Amino acid sequence: MTTTTATATTTTVATATAVVTEKTGARTDEAAALITGARERIDALDDRIIGLIQERMAVSAVIQESRIASGGRRVSLNREMEVLAHFRDALGRPGTALAMTMLELCRGRI
Repeated sequence: MTTTTATATTTTVATATAVVTEKTGARTDEAAALITGARERIDALDDRIIGLIQERMAVSAVIQESRIASGGRRVSLNREMEVLAHFRDALGRPGTALAMTMLELCRGRI
């Protein structure tokens, strides 16, 4: 290999490494590969979570429709308090905020 070719190869590898590590924040190729794989798993988990929330929204709409059709209120505050407590107990204080967001998504669609 000539010096020019070796320099070009080294520059290409260094550039590729810089791009990978810059994107992940890692300082080594090994860490960048681990982070990339973990992020792919997180993206897949996020897709599943979104799907479950959408499913929950649909079930919540059925409950609301039934409650309203029977003369009840659109929202059951006692039930919402149970949900908030469940999330808080399972996830700590941030769980309450997460539950509030989820409840907001699930109510008022009718």
